[in-house]
Amino acid sequence: MERQRTRQVMLALTLAGGLLLTGCGDGGGGGRSSADGAKGGSYNSGFPAPNQPQGEQNSESSRGDHVTPSPDYLSTFALDVDTASYGYARRTLAEGRRPDPSTIRPEEFVNSFRQDYDRPDGNGFTVTVDGARTDQDDWSLVRVGLATRSAGERADARPPAALTFVIDISGSMAEPGRLDLAQRSLDTMTERLHDDDSVALVTFSDRAETVLPMTRLGDHRHRIHEAVDSLRPTYSTNLGAGVETGYRTAVEGLREGATNRVVLISDALANDGETDPDAILERIDTARREHGITLFGVGVGSDYGDALMERLADKGDGHTVYVSGDDAEKVFCEQLPQNIDLTARDAKAQVAFDPETVASFRLIGYDDRRVADDDFRDDRVDGGEVGPGHTVTALYAVRTRPGADGHLATATVRWQDPKTRAPHEESAGLETFDDSLRHANPRFQVDAVAAYFADTLRDTYGDDRLPGRPSLRELADWADTLGDRTEDSAVRQLAGTIREARHLAD
Repeated sequence: MERQRTRQVMLALTLAGGLLLTGCGDGGGGGRSSADGAKGGSYNSGFPAPNQPQGEQNSESSRGDHVTPSPDYLSTFALDVDTASYGYARRTLAEGRRPDPSTIRPEEFVNSFRQDYDRPDGNGFTVTVDGARTDQDDWSLVRVGLATRSAGERADARPPAALTFVIDISGSMAEPGRLDLAQRSLDTMTERLHDDDSVALVTFSDRAETVLPMTRLGDHRHRIHEAVDSLRPTYSTNLGAGVETGYRTAVEGLREGATNRVVLISDALANDGETDPDAILERIDTARREHGITLFGVGVGSDYGDALMERLADKGDGHTVYVSGDDAEKVFCEQLPQNIDLTARDAKAQVAFDPETVASFRLIGYDDRRVADDDFRDDRVDGGEVGPGHTVTALYAVRTRPGADGHLATATVRWQDPKTRAPHEESAGLETFDDSLRHANPRFQVDAVAAYFADTLRDTYGDDRLPGRPSLRELADWADTLGDRTEDSAVRQLAGTIREARHLAD
């Protein structure tokens, strides 16, 4: 009884400190639970900071048995539905090359796979929190899952879309699987959009040109097909001019009450004009902020400017995917329509760990999406834009205290209504658990395999590596088993991709 009272007092003091920083807060339930939700995450206490040399650590971390816990036990991040990192890694490994570790973002590996979270009836999120123990003593993986309503709900009733396609026609786009792939995909997508949707087309090489102003589909689909089919690769890559012209065209064709998007299709190998992503973003800042025009980046090509595309999408309130021949139709005809309708703007998540049960924690990935803890409820701070049919998964490596029992963590998601900008929050909590990772929910296991695989490709070692990380051989066998259990072709492809990486490592 005395221990319980002491734990409650310490938890109350910790949460009070968090409230002083963030305003007002929500609590959570126990065990594996589900509610409506928003966003979270900051760096841990028992791991060196990312890209920090061995032996050098920040003031919030130490190594081994001398862990100094983070003083606030809060972790905050902007929601991110990007998947480009995993798609590009698959393409690179299939070609017999090992991906550059700098292009590996673990959260994009994890978010590439289907989840089975409960979904809300309307806009906003459900929050699911669960956990399982790894093979390393006192270390567990904790999963925070956020889900929006199903993509099929209200699909016919969605607002019209005004899409400005900005297409790279530079010389490098002549490679098979670049411009030709984009053309086929756009032709297919044009037939599937609604009559009340509008499309504009901008191209860029050494300069940018508006090939087709904003055009209502209706009886004009032939005009869009003719414009798309006429595209030919030409000279250098002035991506900055393309994005700037694309946003100007989108503003000129702006439709009130519609979802206005710029869709950039490029290998992002900028070599002409402005190539700095922050400078490009500054030029389109007014259109982005005042008119709410967001960027959807579609990466193509065996050589791909990953860093540039990711920076543009992250800071352009959008997200990125990478496509090759086998998934182009899915991206253009399934994922893009999901992003025509928004269910949440500026979504963020925050996870509060209990200092009585948690010794240290680490958010896996989201390195470019971290948000200051006291900015969680500051709605002027950018979050992530999320549409129907999406799920967002965040994994934490968590070291529990020996013999810990009781409340472990509470996850809260905060977002703004896409129309009214009214803020909303939902939370869910987690109690301590005894289940091992190999006996967890199969979808949780898939997430773990994806995260461990990304960790291996990042070439992390020593105290930086994820606790309990198996070998590539073990990961491939694990993924094979999960592919059979889930009957999911994407999980079977993961097993094959892991084997390709193993052969390169041998």
